[in-house]
This record gives sequence, structure tokens and C-alpha cells, in this order.
Amino acid sequence: MIPAVHMPAIEAGPSDAPDAAEWDDLFARARAPHPHYARHVVAAHQRAGLAPEALRFVKIRRAGRLEAALPYQLARDVSALGGRVARPFLSPFVTATAPLVADGPARDAVLDALVAGLAAASGGRAWRWPLLPLDGPAGAGLVAAMDRAGWRRATVAAFARPVLDRRASHDAFLEGHPHKGRLKDLRRRAKRLGEAGAVTFATATAGPNLDQAVAAFLALERAGWKGAAGTAMACRPEHAAFARALFGQKKGPAQGPVGARADILALDGRPVAISLALVGGGVATLLKTAYDEVQRACAPGLLLEAEIVRACHHDAFADRLDSATLAGSALEGLYRERETVAEIIAMPPGRDALSLERRVALARFEHRARDEARRRLGR
Repeated sequence: MIPAVHMPAIEAGPSDAPDAAEWDDLFARARAPHPHYARHVVAAHQRAGLAPEALRFVKIRRAGRLEAALPYQLARDVSALGGRVARPFLSPFVTATAPLVADGPARDAVLDALVAGLAAASGGRAWRWPLLPLDGPAGAGLVAAMDRAGWRRATVAAFARPVLDRRASHDAFLEGHPHKGRLKDLRRRAKRLGEAGAVTFATATAGPNLDQAVAAFLALERAGWKGAAGTAMACRPEHAAFARALFGQKKGPAQGPVGARADILALDGRPVAISLALVGGGVATLLKTAYDEVQRACAPGLLLEAEIVRACHHDAFADRLDSATLAGSALEGLYRERETVAEIIAMPPGRDALSLERRVALARFEHRARDEARRRLGR
């Protein structure tokens, strides 16, 4: 006889953040977790003023142990005609919003409890959920639990994000690659860059080397078109503070299970491309890349990405590389796998002030208006 799995305890509403030790323990037990809701990353947002100190959480416990957690906020939204909806915590640097859910035989019961907690936390209001990876265990499990609980949900928009699952070797990755033309083009550009000077690849993960890499990244990004447009991280004090808070910590227990990584492609010792990433749970999330626009013809950013792929296979620092991009990424020609990332609107049973169809239509209108504004600004 299979023993019954008891419903976990729900903590919903304006709950405090999890205890540091249990938060880290949850991340360590989650299957394929993303780093954005890890303790160190949320704390970096708070220190930089990008998240409220009293950020709300839905927390699920079972047998005294934290089994799931989601930071969230209530906000007025166009999809509710200016009324309030619930959203998972989001910032300009969050690229995935699945909850942290521990793996194990009770996972479905935990997800069912989490969905009940979501309804309680929102007061029965709709959830507008951007950047939800539908192919991952937490995202797929979440929507399945919503369906079991009788929620109504619909997709506002979706795209295929490039990801890369590490093979046994770099040669195995290259074998049968579907974009041979892209690889040939990268070899040609690498040769051209090498003709201009000595090209080197280096990685920093802690200490002064990482601090220097972050400072060089901020300067390199600001020197390009993002600096001219005022959108580079260094142009906004809170964004620069976030970069330093996130990547400026030394390795150790204080940082928790998510580590920082900076990869640098240099020409005669001068950085021409820098990538900043977070590594945890077997996944390297490549948050930001900047490159020297003087060397644009050599595509230094893509050359750096190709070196990161090589290093991943050689050093096995992660099982998966997550491009953390939106639709239309240049990495679509390099990474071989795809992950579906969607924005959904989900409504718990019993609240019909505004139909799901109307909410989705309003959200899509907002997307079109934003896209048109970007087009007019030339971005």
C-alpha cells in the first residue's frame, strides 16, 4: 500500500522571507532551480533598492521543512483595468519566475498546496505571471496544479529561449550541430580578431578578480549604445549597486548555494567582451553580456559565448547554460536546445469581475503598445 501524502502547511499573505538556512536548503533540494529567487539574489535586489525590504512570500512547509517558496507583489495592472493583480517578484534582471519547489515524492502535494497559497495570497485576484518556463519541472508542475484546482488560465505570449545541455565533450556538442554555417562564421570572425592582437579567455569567480571584472563590465557596457541610450547598468545608480551587491560577494556560506561567474574575452589584455552569470543547481544563467562595439565586425560577444560553451564542456561547471534572453537572441544559432517561456494570466475559481478573455486581450494590447513605443525609439 502506498502511504498517503499529507497536505503541507500553507503560509500565505504578507509573510516574512524564509530563514536563511531553510531558504538555502530549499534551493539545494529543488530540481533545476533558477537563481533569481535564491536568497543571495533577492537580498542583492533589496540592498540595491530594487525590491522592498518587506517582500511578500508564499511559503509551503511539510513536516517542519520548507518545501516551496515564491516572492510576490500585489500591483495595479492594465489587465485588471487598473485593479490589483498578483505577480511573482520581477525586476529588470529577473529572467525566470518559477517558484522554488523541492523535488521528491511529495512534490505534487506541495504544488497543490502552493496553488492554494497563491489564491489566498492574492485574495482571490488573478495572477499575471510573466517569464514562466513551461518546460521546467517547477513551471510545468505549477500549471498542472492550477488545472487540478480548477483555475482558469490562458497564455498572453510565449517564446522559445535558447538553452544548452552539456554533452559528454565539446566534440559531441559540435557533432551534428544544426547550424554549421554559424559555427563556420564564428571561426572566421575569431581568426579576424586574432589578426588584431593576442586573444585570451579568462574566468573570475571570487575576490578582486571578480570585482575587477564587474567594474570592467560596467565600463564596457556604458561605452556602447546602451550608455548612449541611458540604459546601461552604470547609468542608473540602483542598477550599478545591484551588480556590485550580486557579484561582489566572496565565495562562502554567506553567499549561499548560488555562485557568481564572470567570463572575459580580451584582446592584448583589454576586455572586448564580458559575460556575467549566476551558477547554482547545475545551471549557469548568463544574465548580462557587454562587448566592445569598435570590434563589432568580429562579433566579440558571440565569440565569448562560444568560449563559454567550450569551457562548460571542458570544466563541467554546469549541466545547462541558460541564455536568459528574450525572443530573437543571437544565441539561437549556437545553443541547440530550446525552453518555452510564457506569460500567463491565471484566475482562481470563484472570481468573475473581469473575464479571463478580457484580461488577456488587455495584456496583449499593452504588449503591442510597448513594442510600438520601442520601434519608434529605434530600439
